[in-house]
Amino acid sequence: MQGNRKRDTRPELAVRRLLHARGRRYLVDVAPLPDLRRRADIVFRRPRIAIFLDGCYWHGCPEHYKTPGTNGGYWSAKIASNVRRDLDTNTRLEQAGWLVLRFWEHEDPGAVCAVVEAHLDG
Repeated sequence: MQGNRKRDTRPELAVRRLLHARGRRYLVDVAPLPDLRRRADIVFRRPRIAIFLDGCYWHGCPEHYKTPGTNGGYWSAKIASNVRRDLDTNTRLEQAGWLVLRFWEHEDPGAVCAVVEAHLDG
């Protein structure tokens, strides 16, 4: 698991490039709340928007996740734990007044940017 990137994944870079090209400035790989040891991929502090670009395998995408043939019990439990943690993160951030936007890695970066900008401008 060490070989998996924590930040600067291809989907994340694509979305960040588009947002930056459109004049949006943001923080990368930041914990929105100091007491919450979880980091958002992209953070807009002023409007309190936390964006997560979730990997299909690691976060249990309903379209693309497949249980591996080897050690399936371990990995199913691990992915279920990740999904529970994601839901807990959403709840905690929302209770603190943050808007949480989650996208899958397979989503079109242009569409992701459009949704983010709609919330920034809205």
